[in-house]
Amino acid sequence: MPDAILAVNLQAFERGDAAARAAVVDGVRRSLATGFVYARTDLSPDLLDTAYGLLGQFFACDTATKERFRAPGSAGQTGYTGLLVETAAGSAQADWKEMLNWSAALPPDHPLRRRYPLLYPEPLLPEAVVPGITAVLDSFHRTLAELQRRFLRVVALAIGCADSFFDEIVHEAPTLSRAVRYPPMAQAPAAGHLWAEAHADINLITALPRATSAGLQVQVEGTWVEARPPEGHVILNSGLMLERLSNGAIPAGWHRVIAPAGHSGERLSVVQFCHARPWTVLTPVPSCCTAERPPRWAGITAADALEEVLYRINLLGAPAPRP
Repeated sequence: MPDAILAVNLQAFERGDAAARAAVVDGVRRSLATGFVYARTDLSPDLLDTAYGLLGQFFACDTATKERFRAPGSAGQTGYTGLLVETAAGSAQADWKEMLNWSAALPPDHPLRRRYPLLYPEPLLPEAVVPGITAVLDSFHRTLAELQRRFLRVVALAIGCADSFFDEIVHEAPTLSRAVRYPPMAQAPAAGHLWAEAHADINLITALPRATSAGLQVQVEGTWVEARPPEGHVILNSGLMLERLSNGAIPAGWHRVIAPAGHSGERLSVVQFCHARPWTVLTPVPSCCTAERPPRWAGITAADALEEVLYRINLLGAPAPRP
């Protein structure tokens, strides 16, 4: 069953002949029927290792120091989010994790930032306590955002659109990068908490480079399986926005993070959520609609869809961390 998630080579699509390109598109189309695909990319392992080293320094700080970089009212779109805050929609237990969030800032007078200030906050990174972290995380964000834009060209062809379909949709979008620290489960304050409860992402696609340990599980055909991408591959999963645009042909990928049996340490991961521009109307594309498969959803703006999810996962107006 894990073989239902296929491995594809993004560079083969970009550099190969017509047959190679078609094979990658077909592989992505078939694999994303599960909500997941493993993509071989040119992401620098050195950049990833450097980012993890600096992030490890930040998360090792005491709570008071980390709280200096919390941005009240930011709905988890910038700065630090403490333990037991984010809660998967429908779950009774908050996730046992803490996070650092960042994105690319737009000019203060940019129309997107003026109209959607919640989604375009000023980045708040812990440069004061971890010198050099801002430049590294900015580089990581730009690199991964470009990788996701490139991958969306394959996705566009897979749903019957021109390869440039997503270019404008993701241009200057509120794409969010996030570092997540999952503390040892033995330190959790009560039974029942998971590192991250089962959920689907709201955005178009999510990129997950290798984490520092296992723990990510994905749902394939109703069964939870461990995500095991080949060396040098990035996990990409589809989100609810892409599910809407594809009229359900590409479902949102459900996943969770659980400490492996016998694992007593922590886990660090970095992830990026590729969003649509907030004023994008998420309506099923004609190529994914037929008489047998009529449109399943009416249009909704990306901003409205995102804010509803932020509310449901306890980040919109998030309270102080729970005791």
